[in-house]
Amino acid sequence: MLSDIEIAQGAKMLHIRDIAEKAGIAEEDLEYYGKYKAKISQEAIKKAESNENGKLILVTAINPTPAGEGKTTVTIGLGDAMSRMGKKTFIALREPSLGPVMGIKGGAAGGGYSQIVPMEDINLHFTGDMHAITAANNLLAAMIDNHIQKGNELNIDVTNIVWKRCVDMNDRNLRNVVVGLGGKVNGIPRQDSFMITVASEVMAILCLANNINDLKERLGNIIVAYKYTGEPVYARDLKAHGAMAALLKDAIKPNIVQTLEHTPCFVHGGPFANIAHGCNSVQATKLAVKLGDYAITEAGFGADLGAEKFMDIKCRMSGLRPDAVVIVATVKALKYNGGVKKDELKEENIDALMSGIVNLGKHIENMQSFGTPVVVAVNRFATDTDRELQMVIDECEKYGVKCALCEVFAKGGEGGLDLAKYVIDAIESTPSNYNPVYDVDMSIEDKINAIVTKIYGGKGVTFSNKARKSIKKLEDLGLDKKPVCIAKTQYSLSDNPALLGRPSNFTVEIKTIRISNGAGFIVAEAGDIMTMPGLPKVPSAENIDIDENGVISGLF
Repeated sequence: MLSDIEIAQGAKMLHIRDIAEKAGIAEEDLEYYGKYKAKISQEAIKKAESNENGKLILVTAINPTPAGEGKTTVTIGLGDAMSRMGKKTFIALREPSLGPVMGIKGGAAGGGYSQIVPMEDINLHFTGDMHAITAANNLLAAMIDNHIQKGNELNIDVTNIVWKRCVDMNDRNLRNVVVGLGGKVNGIPRQDSFMITVASEVMAILCLANNINDLKERLGNIIVAYKYTGEPVYARDLKAHGAMAALLKDAIKPNIVQTLEHTPCFVHGGPFANIAHGCNSVQATKLAVKLGDYAITEAGFGADLGAEKFMDIKCRMSGLRPDAVVIVATVKALKYNGGVKKDELKEENIDALMSGIVNLGKHIENMQSFGTPVVVAVNRFATDTDRELQMVIDECEKYGVKCALCEVFAKGGEGGLDLAKYVIDAIESTPSNYNPVYDVDMSIEDKINAIVTKIYGGKGVTFSNKARKSIKKLEDLGLDKKPVCIAKTQYSLSDNPALLGRPSNFTVEIKTIRISNGAGFIVAEAGDIMTMPGLPKVPSAENIDIDENGVISGLF
C-alpha cells in the first residue's frame, strides 16, 4: 500500500495557471510560486465581488480521537465528488503548521487518494505565510521591549505586558522564559513566554481581515500591554502596525493549489481551533463562494470548537452563512468514545458503538441548532462491519439526517459521490436559517455560559478570580461586547479530555480571560489548555528525510 506522500509524488499535476483558468481566475491575477502553487492578487478578489454567491458547505467532525476521523480528507473528497458531478466547485482549507507536521498530528493536506498537492510544499513552508506572521508578531514584541529600553515614554507597566512572542514549532521549553538577561545593554529583564504561531493574534487577524487596509487597522488595534495607570497600550501607539502590515503584504493574498483530481483549492491561514478560532481566511472563503456553484470549507477539530467558532465568530464578522454542514465520524472513533481501547478498535463491538455514538448525536443537535441542514459522513474503514455501519445510519435517521458511507481515502472523488448527492439534496430541500448561540451584547459570563450549556452540554461555568478581574477590566474599558473564543481541549465536549462520549452534569472552569482586540474577540481559556504544544516522545520529524535528488520521504 502506497503512503500518502508516495501517492502525492506520483500525481500528474496541471500547471497552476490551468487550474486558475478553469476557476475563472485570469493569469494576470496570479503570482507564481513555482509551477503548482500561486497567490491570488487582491485585484482578483475585487473583480469577483459582483458575482452571485454559490452555496457554502462547512465540514466539521466529532471530537477527535487517536483513531482518527479524516475531516480534511473528506472535505477534499467531497469537492472532487462534486467536480465529477459537473458542479463548479472550490475548496477552502487552512494551512498546516510545522508544529503538528514535525510532532504527532500530521499535516493538513488530506490523505490517500483525497489530497491537495504539491503535498510536500503545502506541509513544509508553502508560500511563507506562517513565517511572515511569525515575523510580524515578533517585530511587535521587539518594538515593545525596545520602547521600554529607550525610555518608556508610554509608561508601560513591565509586569503587565500581554503580547507574547511566537514560533511555528512545538517547543515546550519556550512556554516560560526570561528575556533581557546580560546587563542593561541587552534589555530589561522580565518574564515572557512564546506561543505557537497559529495561536498568535496576528494569525487570527490575517484570517478575519477583508483587505490590506482592514488588516492594518486591526493590527493597530492590538492591545500589547497596560500602563501603570491601567490604560491599554495599542500596537498603533508604538507605530508598529504599518511595518507589520508591510511584512504581511503577500501573506494576506490567498494561495491556490489543486487536488489530485484537479479541483481548485484555496489554502490560506491556519489558526488552531482548540486555542484560536480554527477557520481559514475570510478572503479565501468569500472568493470560493463567489467563483463556484459550491464552496466547501472546514473548521478545525470537533464541531464544539471549530464549527461553533465558524458560526459565532467568522460568520458574524464576515456575513458568510453556510447552506449545509457535514459532520465527519468513523466507526472506530465512535467506539473509542464508547470506551474501547485503541488496539481493540478493529473488532466489532455494537455495545461500545452505541455508547459512543452519543458524541455524534450531540454534534448533530448542535449544528441543527444553528439553523443549518446537516449530513453525516462516515469515513469508512475496511474493518467496519455491516452491522456497525447500519447502526450509525439508523441512529442518524433518528435525528432526521442522512448518513453517507464515504470512501474517498481509497477511491478519491468516486468514493464521495453519495455524500455529494446527500449534501446537494439537503441544500435544495432545506433552506438554512442562521442562528448564533448568543448575542454579542450579552455579558461575557452569559456568552460563555451559553456556549457551555448549549453547545458543550455542561451545567454551568466557574471563573477564577484572575478571570473575573479580567472581565471587570474589559467591561471598564468597553471591550466586552465582542464574540467569545473559548480555548479548551479538543478531545472532549467538556474541558476534561478524559470525559468522552456525551458527558453531562459537568462544570467548565475558565482560568484566564484575555482580549484579542485586533481580531475582534475575547479569548476564554478553559481547563489546562496550552498555547505552546510540545513534541511527543517519538516526533514525526524523526521519520522525515530527503535524498540527494531532493525527494522527501516519511512525510505521512
